[in-house]
Amino acid sequence: MAGGYAPAQNPTSATNPFLGSVTTSPAAPGMLSLTLDDAIHRGLQNNLGLKEAENNEKALHGERNVALQEFLPVIAIHSDTGVYEHDLIAFGFKPSLLNEFSALFPGGKPPANFPFITRNDLTEGQIQFRQTLFSGPVISALKAAGSALRAADHERIVARGTVVQQVATAYLRAIAASSQVNDARALVAQAQVLLDHERAAHEAGTAARLDELRAQVQLEAQQQALISAQNEEEKDLILLKREIGIDPGQQIDLTDPAPSSELTAQSREELLATAYRYRHDYLALQNQAVELKAAHQAYRAQRLPSLSFQGFWGTATVNGAGTHGTMAAVGTLSVPLFREARLRGDAEASQEQLDAVNDELADLRERIDEQLRMALLDLQATRELVDVARSTVELSTRALSDETERVNAGVDDNLPLVTAQATLASAENNMVESLYQYNVAKLALATAAGVIESRYREYLGN
Repeated sequence: MAGGYAPAQNPTSATNPFLGSVTTSPAAPGMLSLTLDDAIHRGLQNNLGLKEAENNEKALHGERNVALQEFLPVIAIHSDTGVYEHDLIAFGFKPSLLNEFSALFPGGKPPANFPFITRNDLTEGQIQFRQTLFSGPVISALKAAGSALRAADHERIVARGTVVQQVATAYLRAIAASSQVNDARALVAQAQVLLDHERAAHEAGTAARLDELRAQVQLEAQQQALISAQNEEEKDLILLKREIGIDPGQQIDLTDPAPSSELTAQSREELLATAYRYRHDYLALQNQAVELKAAHQAYRAQRLPSLSFQGFWGTATVNGAGTHGTMAAVGTLSVPLFREARLRGDAEASQEQLDAVNDELADLRERIDEQLRMALLDLQATRELVDVARSTVELSTRALSDETERVNAGVDDNLPLVTAQATLASAENNMVESLYQYNVAKLALATAAGVIESRYREYLGN
């Protein structure tokens, strides 16, 4: 459609999970009214990309608990009962060995029928305890797991901002498509009026057949534009529903109008300070650096001794001959003596990873500045385009009105009138496109500043 906004290119969640969602209910009869806030709320509940980020955070939370368990006491109750048969000869109790202990037996010698195969019933119960008291690698691993969890939390918030931006953009795109449809309907109605006027004038003999043919061609052109606009609107609505978890067959009505207010000016320095404070991708990368630093310390800490304690207390009875308490309390100090090649290799590899993340962090600071500069440029350019488009619509409307009066007065034929109608249609399409691009630029600036979720309404000015 000439002069209209660029339609979506049918993106898919196979390459971008934020373009997909989990549909929670089938289509219901009737029309579903949907505000921008409603659409964003549904997106935050159902969007596939956000759900993946949330699941990743839950997985890392579980990994942190696993790391934490290394420092928590492990207490277990163990009990068993069974019948055991032992071959004393296999344990080294041969007849010749028994002769050395002959003085211990009645009569000064072992009995001739001494059983070398014994059987007994053993029943026992224990309370077992184990805890690591100090371990450098465990401490560092716990710190790294905590940093990874915080980074995942920031990434989840980044995902929420992505959902807000994409859903809001899809909503605005659908509004723009709806405006195109309304403009096309108005132009069809206007072209029909012109055709009726020219047909009546031709039948009355006051206008040439050519004027009626021109009006007929103009009407059919506007009808084609209306069909195309309606098709684009339906496709944009399907894409919006796909992102927020609404069944594609559900009829929806977008109740919010296209925002058209000016955005309060902010300096680049103010926006940069806001971005460094609220950009969660930046905060996530900072936590990733902390995580890798802790991992690096964990490798270095492998040279340190570790201390642990374990023991048990229990009771046992053999062949029903009464019970007797059993216990053990063991402290273990482990001191690594020589694993230098492995330790140095691990430490060097982790240091390289840490250096790489620090480089990414420095690059991201510059990229945030770049994104803000470009967003401000886009905002200024699109605002000026809106002003020019609005002025063009006003001038085209005035020109069409003047030309309509000239045709009605019989001063001119309808060729300039048809041209004026086409000019107005193009101007209105450009106005819709410019306003859409201006609002998208506002959302891009809010995203670059890291406040898209909390302040999207303020930036849109609606």
